[in-house]
Amino acid sequence: MTRSSKLIQPTPDPAGLPEGLDGVPPDSIPRHIAMIMDGNGRWAQRQGKLRVEGHLRGAETVRKMTDACARIGVRQLTLFCLSSENWKRPAEELDFLMQLLRQYLSQEQGELVRNNIRLSVIGRLEELPDDVRTGIEQTVASCESHTGIRLCLAINYGSRREIIDAAREIARKVQIGELSIGGIDEQVFSDHLYTAGMPDPDLLIRTAGEMRISNYLLWQISYSELWVTEKMWPEMGVDDLYQAIRDYSRRERRYGGLKTPENC
Repeated sequence: MTRSSKLIQPTPDPAGLPEGLDGVPPDSIPRHIAMIMDGNGRWAQRQGKLRVEGHLRGAETVRKMTDACARIGVRQLTLFCLSSENWKRPAEELDFLMQLLRQYLSQEQGELVRNNIRLSVIGRLEELPDDVRTGIEQTVASCESHTGIRLCLAINYGSRREIIDAAREIARKVQIGELSIGGIDEQVFSDHLYTAGMPDPDLLIRTAGEMRISNYLLWQISYSELWVTEKMWPEMGVDDLYQAIRDYSRRERRYGGLKTPENC
């Protein structure tokens, strides 16, 4: 990622929502949007380029989405950057992804600080290269007090692993008497996930037309609205984000309940 990125804090435009969101009530803007960024490699191959070119273009899309979400008042954007299953990919591609992450951490930290963006990173970070893990820790610490949009990156992340890690920690606390079995409820379990303290996503966006969750935020998206586009992640534009939000704003979120009588 390059120095050209200009990420901004989540203060909605004082003139109101942008033209692409005409008619959307401000209180219908999702508080938390999660995205599965799929299709970087396929996009590159279709263009006759190396797969790494897709990741470079995908990094530009990350900037666009973060900027757009901040402008309309989204409070958190969570991006699936690297799955724990992605380690099966060619070594050259993985090396490039680690280098891209290093570049982001070194080059974007100033922008994160200047624009009041709070960075969080979730996943089994202890399995990353030492310098990458150290860079993550330093960058996250430098943004800890920020009050703008939270940009959460899921790196070396797998939801089943997350649930297992939470169960192990809860079991450990029960074993030492810090928790009772009867005291374990949904809130306690949520508090032991990587996303502890974060709201669950209101909207999950997936690119590349894939109709699966891919082991992403399985607990957290229990009641999230899903929106899928055929576009590859490098093709995803702000207009597509606005379309997803318009569709989201028209849905009725009942959380397992029934429609109210006036809506029947």
